[in-house]
Amino acid sequence: MPLNNLISHFLSSGLLFRVPALLLALTFHELAHGYVAYRLGDPTAKLQGRLTLNPLKHIDPLGLLALWLVGFGWAKPVPVNPLYFRGDRRRGLLLVSLAGPLANFLLAFITALLLMVFPSLRTGIFLPFMRLLFIYNIFFGVFNLLPIPPLDGSKVLQYFLPPSTAYQYSQLEQYGPLILMLLVFTRTLSRILYPLAGIAANIITTIVVLLTGGF
Repeated sequence: MPLNNLISHFLSSGLLFRVPALLLALTFHELAHGYVAYRLGDPTAKLQGRLTLNPLKHIDPLGLLALWLVGFGWAKPVPVNPLYFRGDRRRGLLLVSLAGPLANFLLAFITALLLMVFPSLRTGIFLPFMRLLFIYNIFFGVFNLLPIPPLDGSKVLQYFLPPSTAYQYSQLEQYGPLILMLLVFTRTLSRILYPLAGIAANIITTIVVLLTGGF
């Protein structure tokens, strides 16, 4: 394939924009976890240089490649030590767990807002990147809120369970990757994720339209 045609293919298909969009979504997600933990008294992420927007500090190369190629991957988890938390540790874990997905929803909201306010972003090469940034953040937020260990949603669920039940549930974390793989390969994950992501996207875009008056 001639070079010009190859470049055109990458631009038109959005492949060129996947990596930067993924890196932004991953970075904001992990940074949010570490920042909230730090504000609660845990210096672990800061000491390990994870309170940064530098994506190289947060990515797992194999996880990023898998996410780019097959839509299922992972980042380098931010280290969190609840023993440092001030006050209720279970509540602290809840807040830290919610921080990542909420950061993704916030970034999706900002992306949609920029697209609405600045029409120039809806044309040219900006549009594929902005679309991917919106989509990836929606899916990251929804996916991580699923109550499957070790996803953030499982820790949110544990907060609302009795302590003994929460502990037993947390023991499933060792089987989490296997459970997720089974859900992916049986297409069960997509049947759960796509409708939920659609709902989240509709909510965010509706809020943006209401705030901006539709421009």
